[in-house]
Amino acid sequence: MPWHQKIRYLMGQPVGISLANGQGTSGILCGTSEGKLLVMEYLYQTQFALKQYEYSMIQDINGFPPCQNSQVLY
Repeated sequence: MPWHQKIRYLMGQPVGISLANGQGTSGILCGTSEGKLLVMEYLYQTQFALKQYEYSMIQDINGFPPCQNSQVLY
């Protein structure tokens, strides 16, 4: 499935984003606006930033898998 068709299913979820330049990022998918993905990313301590990624920069987007509860470490 092309990545842009996944957007509606991943809205409000943690996602990993593969960028066309070979880099990647992750955060909460907050929405879309004018051909851009809006992603809330963690910066430092209690700081977060809403970042915008143009569709042309994106190679793929995937939701995070669920945690495996069988090996919980504290």
